[in-house]
Amino acid sequence: MRGATHAKWAACAAVVALVATGCGGGGNSGAGGADGIVTSSWTDPQNPLEPANTNEVQGGKVLDMIFRGLKKYDPKTGAATDMLAERIETTDSVNFTVTLKDGWTFSNGEKVTARSFVDAWNYGAHLKNNQKNAYFFGYIEGYEQVHPASGTARAETMSGLKVVDDRTFTVKLSQKFSTWPDTLGYSAFAPLPRAFFDDHDAWLAKPVGNGPYMLQSYKKGSKAELRRWDAYNGPDKAQNGGIDLIVYTDNNTAYTDLIAGNIDLVDDVPAAQLKNVRADLGDRYINEPAGILQTLAFPFYDKAWNTPDGAVVRKGLSMAINRQQITDTIFHKTRTPAKDWTSPVLGPEGGSDHALCGEACEYDPAEAKRLIAEGGGIPGGQVKITYNADTGSHKDWVDAVCNSINNALGNDRACVGRPVGTFADFRNKIGEKKMPGPFRAGWQMDYPLIQNFLQPLYYTNASSNDGKWTNKKFDDLVDRANAESDQTRAVETFKQAEEVVRDEMAAIPLWYQNGSAGYSERISGVALNPFSVPVYNEIKVD
Repeated sequence: MRGATHAKWAACAAVVALVATGCGGGGNSGAGGADGIVTSSWTDPQNPLEPANTNEVQGGKVLDMIFRGLKKYDPKTGAATDMLAERIETTDSVNFTVTLKDGWTFSNGEKVTARSFVDAWNYGAHLKNNQKNAYFFGYIEGYEQVHPASGTARAETMSGLKVVDDRTFTVKLSQKFSTWPDTLGYSAFAPLPRAFFDDHDAWLAKPVGNGPYMLQSYKKGSKAELRRWDAYNGPDKAQNGGIDLIVYTDNNTAYTDLIAGNIDLVDDVPAAQLKNVRADLGDRYINEPAGILQTLAFPFYDKAWNTPDGAVVRKGLSMAINRQQITDTIFHKTRTPAKDWTSPVLGPEGGSDHALCGEACEYDPAEAKRLIAEGGGIPGGQVKITYNADTGSHKDWVDAVCNSINNALGNDRACVGRPVGTFADFRNKIGEKKMPGPFRAGWQMDYPLIQNFLQPLYYTNASSNDGKWTNKKFDDLVDRANAESDQTRAVETFKQAEEVVRDEMAAIPLWYQNGSAGYSERISGVALNPFSVPVYNEIKVD
């Protein structure tokens, strides 16, 4: 169904049932120029917008606009560059001295100091605060005392963090981690003002940060309004007056609204529209590689999916999936069949290895059927793939994956899709360990290192290890890789760890995802960063 054939009133009528956008205030109305407001599609984040408690894309979009940390990832190359850090020094890859640039403040006028970082990191790490990104602080000495694997915390702060003066603090890690500074552009490491600690509930209702935008308001299920902070003194000032993130529960509706002129930007072009998007948008359609991998994860906390022969069954399921056909027909070649568990944007020197998965990622229905039988068959006799139904055209590809598996096994009920209404509900059910079988597990890199595609997802008790897979050999190799002072040797050791993921088929890699976006004639300067997120501050309203 081509959105270009629909009248504006019809498109707005469709979206009003979902969000309170109002037909008069869409992409075609309002001021232009430097004060113009950009309207963009969005989905409600899972959690309140705390830096250490947001590990998904939608909340991350907002945090990346309202916060700046020690490092920032270049919007074109992904390279970690200094932002608030004047320098980060070490002689042994264990002890680091961080010196801050002078002149940075939060939007409430409070000065950003070394204490702003140390207090934020101690809060994020502490067990009592139950932050999803606590694991990212795990390499700092003293983490195990504030966040033990069992029992209660034995300390309030990590011994490895010390404030020297307003612009200097030191960090001692529990082991060598040569590339640790490159991780510090991730939003979990953002500084926090005293207001966060003094009145936490009030801060959550209206977060205060130090980035180029301020969050003016957020109504769950409707929209978030971000406005340019004119006193921001960073080099990446906002080129527009603000961003309105409009909540959609169906990205086809968002696309229809874009074509009708009711919003300015859609950063997830639905699969159903890919055949029309060039004709609809011409040069206003963006399709380029991004650091995103789609996989099927497994509930290893369920004994049925964690048997001695489980890897054989999982390999068989992988070989039953015709990736090439799905990426060609469903995604119109905007996805590439995955051959490993990282991303091509890393490049060979960064750890991407398209030969690593080998035959396990090749479509071979006869071998798939043999392996599944050899491994004892599908647990419960049926694969139920759980996915969120509100974004990403997931129903289309899940149905295609199930059709491929069913055809390979000669059983039209061997695999079925299991939709969950919203992304937030989907993530909550994952956190509650309520997955009855494989589930969608898209991964957007936090920073462009092979470590980020492996450790957060597969290391024992890691922050995004949603299936609770555990393997001592893998953990040991990751620890060795992180301790390497030579980056080339570190990458090679990470590849050995990835081979363990392959041998156990800890997750089934499906395809590498391109970033895609479409935008209206009202705006210009639209680009996606290597994480597939729009570079909001560079967008101009014409």
